[in-house]
Amino acid sequence: MELFNLPIETIYLYGLIGSGILTILYVFFADVAHFDGPDYLNPVIILAFVTIFSASGYLFEKITSLHYLLIIGISALLAIILVTFLNVFVLIPLSNAEESLVYKESDLRGRIGSVITAIPADGYGEVLIESISGRIAKPAISFDHVPIDNGTNVLVVDIKDGVLHVSSHQEVETYLI
Repeated sequence: MELFNLPIETIYLYGLIGSGILTILYVFFADVAHFDGPDYLNPVIILAFVTIFSASGYLFEKITSLHYLLIIGISALLAIILVTFLNVFVLIPLSNAEESLVYKESDLRGRIGSVITAIPADGYGEVLIESISGRIAKPAISFDHVPIDNGTNVLVVDIKDGVLHVSSHQEVETYLI
């Protein structure tokens, strides 16, 4: 079959090459062209669909002797299935994981950490704060200008210029009466 005076295999090949180039460009410039629309219009999904559709169409045209309409249908169905799997099992978990690893320094205010390098009265030490996404070690100074020993639990009172201002924290045990 010919379309625009070109064999259909050539059109599939041009679609494959074009979508491959656009995918590479999108990977490099995705931060500039940020997408905030519905999930099914995401450029990654559209480019993946065109790439899979073109590749499978080209292979089916070259390898089999099926009718071109059947090849278009099989290629479209295969592309929809694979793109759905890509979206459900790769893209959605990655987008959720990316958000959970990000923290702002202001989020550390009020958190409890552990001193890993002793904090002198008028000097710097280091505090380790544990969270769901991992551990954060930050430089710290004493808010009350008193020395804090290694292993002491501290409360983050303030943050200035990336340095935690901490105060010794004693856990209060509550008893049921």
